[in-house]
Amino acid sequence: MIDISERAQQHFLKLLAQQGGDGLGIRLRVVDAGTPAANCELEFCERTDLTGNEWIIECAGFQFYVEGDSARWLDGATIDYEPNLTGGQLNIRAPGIKGKQPGADAGLIERVQYVLESEINPRLASHGGRVSLREIDADGVVMLQFGGGCHGCGMVDVTLKQGVEKTLRERVPEISAVRDATDHASGAKPYYEGKQGRSAIG
Repeated sequence: MIDISERAQQHFLKLLAQQGGDGLGIRLRVVDAGTPAANCELEFCERTDLTGNEWIIECAGFQFYVEGDSARWLDGATIDYEPNLTGGQLNIRAPGIKGKQPGADAGLIERVQYVLESEINPRLASHGGRVSLREIDADGVVMLQFGGGCHGCGMVDVTLKQGVEKTLRERVPEISAVRDATDHASGAKPYYEGKQGRSAIG
């Protein structure tokens, strides 16, 4: 599944020795898998930190864990360590973590989900917000749920009409309308309290 070079294993072993923890391992997980923002995160972990769904790779002198939900995104990944004059560079190459754009024959839900995760949510993230798909009805009306800084934001209507709906309808022409199904009265930390500011998607 993952090829960890001998140089990378030696580098990890040195880092673990500096930590001084007996039985300490390295865990790898993918964040924002299947989107253009996908990235790999490494962390030290003890056996008590494990959830039980990790894949285990036996390395020279330590164990390397791959978070279970991340495993499918890391097929064919390589980890290498390249020494240089300033110390070295750890390189993780995981060609599958960003996923691939659904084809024209993909279902409506899959294509809408891809646009939300690949284009819209990375832009909403600048305001601490995000949006998720609730449902798509038989007439092509998309129902969305706003969260984070968009939940209760005074400018969410503008963001929906000028940003989210415009982008979705351009990318997925079968959509007839986009509606907000969020209860904004319960928003805890809106980006804009009132009708001021501007859309989170320019």
